[in-house]
Amino acid sequence: MPMLKFDIIEGRTDEQVRALLDAAHEAMVQAFDVPVTDRYQSVNQHRPGELVVEDTGLGYTRSRDVILLTAVSRKRTEPQKVEFYRLLVEKLQTQCGISPDDVIVSIVENDDADWSFGRGRAQFITRELT
Repeated sequence: MPMLKFDIIEGRTDEQVRALLDAAHEAMVQAFDVPVTDRYQSVNQHRPGELVVEDTGLGYTRSRDVILLTAVSRKRTEPQKVEFYRLLVEKLQTQCGISPDDVIVSIVENDDADWSFGRGRAQFITRELT
């Protein structure tokens, strides 16, 4: 936890996808100070016309490498979020060659009662996890 959901344009190799996931996981572990074993990621690949991501008037140039990342997480501080954004684009650029202009992130926050990691239990509430 957090859960990272990636929407990308199809065409990357399995190795490229794995590198993207690894880089994002590293950034998340560092910024949110979570255990390295807290890894929940999914990738949805779209045909080029099925993923529309514009620049919101900021003048960014988007390419086929664009990543739309939704992070579902317990509440994080503003400095943690800012650090995650910074680390994420840094790692994606150095490890995957992805331009910072191609990285869009939205963090969706929820509470302890919103997570079950299996067996029909609410592990944060039962204190099996903290």
